[in-house]
Amino acid sequence: MRKDFGSKAIITPLPVLVIATYNEDGTPNAMNAAWGGQREEDQIAICLGTSHKTTENIKARKAFTVSFGTRKTEIIADFFGVVSGKKLPNKVEKSGVHVVKSAHVDAPMFEEFPLTLECKLLECSKDFDGSTYIVGQVVNTSADESVLGEDGKVDLGKVEPISYDSAAHAYRVLGEKVGKAFSDGKKLNQ
Repeated sequence: MRKDFGSKAIITPLPVLVIATYNEDGTPNAMNAAWGGQREEDQIAICLGTSHKTTENIKARKAFTVSFGTRKTEIIADFFGVVSGKKLPNKVEKSGVHVVKSAHVDAPMFEEFPLTLECKLLECSKDFDGSTYIVGQVVNTSADESVLGEDGKVDLGKVEPISYDSAAHAYRVLGEKVGKAFSDGKKLNQ
């Protein structure tokens, strides 16, 4: 037996993305966004509201960073989503994160977030619903050594990224490896 929920889109996982920029006065700003993903091997796409301070900053600076909310940073990531940078200009300072300037783009990074994409703006356009569609070129991926596996690559099990659960309005932890991509399915073709 199945239950219908109407036109509610439930896509999972929705990454918890912390987008960081500099304000016009050089102070750091950050917001939480869930409507984003990978567009190409080295590009990401994010849909943001037009009224966000972060959207204005991306347009002005042509750069931003994207960090992934984690089990350890869930409260900070949520804070960046529930508090507006227009209403509380020092919200990054209030969050208690340690700000580091990206070596690759004109945007801040936060030490507490172990995995960060450093991006330059490729495209900024109005989406069909009036929101802003941002495409970023990833010029560098920065990962804390604590989240690297024995092979020297990022281990998402150690990152413990969280996703936004739009059905329950909750955050859920990702990370357990359950199979090998581009391999396991071949077992059905033998």
